[in-house]
Amino acid sequence: MTLTSKTKTLLVALAVFVGLAAAFGYWRFGRSVEVAVATASQGAVPLRVLGPGTLQARTAVSLASRVNATVVEVLVDVGHSVRKGQLLVTLDDRESSARLAAVQGQQTAVSRNIESARATVAKAQAELELAQSKQRRDAELQKQGFVSQAVVDSSTAALRSARAGVDAARASLAAREADATTVAQEARAAGVSLTYTRLLAPIDGMVIQRQAEPGSTVLTGSPILKLVDPATLWVAMRVDESVLGQLRIGQRAQIRMRSGETLGGQVARIGRQSDAATRELDVHLALDTPPQQFAIDQEAEVSIATGEQTGIVVPLTALTKDRAGQPGVLVVEDGRTQFRAVTTSGADERLVRVAAGLTGGETVVSNAAGVRANQSVRVAQPR
Repeated sequence: MTLTSKTKTLLVALAVFVGLAAAFGYWRFGRSVEVAVATASQGAVPLRVLGPGTLQARTAVSLASRVNATVVEVLVDVGHSVRKGQLLVTLDDRESSARLAAVQGQQTAVSRNIESARATVAKAQAELELAQSKQRRDAELQKQGFVSQAVVDSSTAALRSARAGVDAARASLAAREADATTVAQEARAAGVSLTYTRLLAPIDGMVIQRQAEPGSTVLTGSPILKLVDPATLWVAMRVDESVLGQLRIGQRAQIRMRSGETLGGQVARIGRQSDAATRELDVHLALDTPPQQFAIDQEAEVSIATGEQTGIVVPLTALTKDRAGQPGVLVVEDGRTQFRAVTTSGADERLVRVAAGLTGGETVVSNAAGVRANQSVRVAQPR
């Protein structure tokens, strides 16, 4: 029986199709892929509270002007370390110096007035003593009949006048002494105002901001420099109030700075005021050592270890997803992989805890990347 050319073509096409299907089937189902495996077993993974943070300083001081003046000199710049009491800024002190000189002149005048008032008191006291003596003498002479009552009355009036003179002199002296107290207070105020033209470092620290330059006019309260104490650097992070129950003072933390530097630390303060809008609160972490290079408000990623969670664990790399996006692992049974949907709860850099989907003892592909479900596999031998 002779085959037509059309039939021959169909047979050839069929043979090619069968061959390709067989090759695909072998590649898809028959080819054995070597995989590393792990056993789902009991273990523990740490519980962590994660979140962003910023570098702050517990001790931060803004050095501001306390008088209206012109900046003469700024002796430090950003990044400079300073010691407590070190001169940092000088302001124009001509007005303050003139005010102090004027008050000191007033003090000299008041001092002379006090001396004059004291002399007046001494003179009035002497006149009083003289009037007392005359009045006693006239009174004796009147008893003996040598002088009239009018003479006694005159000396008595003179005595009263002398006493009033003493009182007036003493009051004038008291007024001059009160003036001296007032002027002394003004002198102290002028002296303090003069010290405001020399701004000293209130703490040991580092300059992080320079906000005024020589020649600029500053008003009372105008900031000139900002200082922080590097020894008091810490990281402030915001956490959701739902994790508040997991946090304790002293818990260890790992802080990764935006610069790439990783630092150790611990929980130093837990906020007690939650934000009504975001439902978050502040947590501050003390650093074991300050960063080598830092900037206030520098970003960081914080991980606080709050305990551990036990259960069935598998390698983190064993996790994969099916076509629907369902997370799971590839369980190896009879030399072939089977997708097993799982629910996870907690993980670290190596392991993930499986809350549901595995009972323990299953053999799973430890690195599911590039491995498919229902694929023939062989277990790689340890090297």
